Amino acid sequence: MKTIAITLGDVAGIGPEVVRKALRSRALNPHFHYEILLADHAPRVAPGRISKTAAGFVLDSLKAGVAGCLRGDYAALVTAPVNKAGLQQTGFRFPGQTEWLAHQTGARKFTMLLVSDRLRVALVTIHAPVRHVASLLSRATIQNTIELTHRWLLKFGIRRPRILVAALNPHGGVAGEQGIEEIKIIVPSVRQARKRWGSGITGPYSPDHIFWLAYQGRADAVVCMYHDQGLIPLKMLAFDRGVNVTLGLPIIRTSPDHGTAYDIAGRNKASAGSMIEAINLAARLIDT
Repeated sequence: MKTIAITLGDVAGIGPEVVRKALRSRALNPHFHYEILLADHAPRVAPGRISKTAAGFVLDSLKAGVAGCLRGDYAALVTAPVNKAGLQQTGFRFPGQTEWLAHQTGARKFTMLLVSDRLRVALVTIHAPVRHVASLLSRATIQNTIELTHRWLLKFGIRRPRILVAALNPHGGVAGEQGIEEIKIIVPSVRQARKRWGSGITGPYSPDHIFWLAYQGRADAVVCMYHDQGLIPLKMLAFDRGVNVTLGLPIIRTSPDHGTAYDIAGRNKASAGSMIEAINLAARLIDT
């Protein structure tokens, strides 16, 4: 029986609660063993507060999970939410777990794919300030995201993936009047991607229209230019069911799409829905 490793995330948040509730659920795939990493070493800290001790435990758990996956001890890693401000107190210098995992595993091409029952969104830029997004866009980064998304959809049995690519600027830049990124970067990227991976890749579409198309079932995934462009519609549709998948790693990694929820930590009010979905998606990825 294969083992899926699970971190508790920030123990000052709702991570331990959602993990506990998920593992008690009958909704999990019964054909896997589930192991909480470093469960006996979890520190006791005050709930709802940033803690350097809790952040140190996060890093220890992540390191154990990555090492175990690379050794073959674990078939997948599911990570509970973390607090980035707490991690920075430990000397953590990555924007998030995604970038740290890519660094630790040597992944050169990687991105976040957020998955729900009605919408999948992949991100060209991940944890970048909005003011930096335009300067971070390039034909290479956009095509890498399209390629990783296309490959993932093929793996899930979608023979001709339909990928809609979002514009960056309002109304797609209006022929350059409201931005030139579409003309100089996004349009050429989509054109080249169509040549390489098929006519199902189209765009750029205006950001205020693309998610309506996807919601109507006209896309298998949407490639977004920045974090909130993709996560706002996905969380509106599936806040307690969305899952984050890291594409491009040599290991399988999923996580819930929510944060540490300090405001309800320690009050037994957190929903385990997204954690259950994250664990079950990891199981599906192992079997594909």
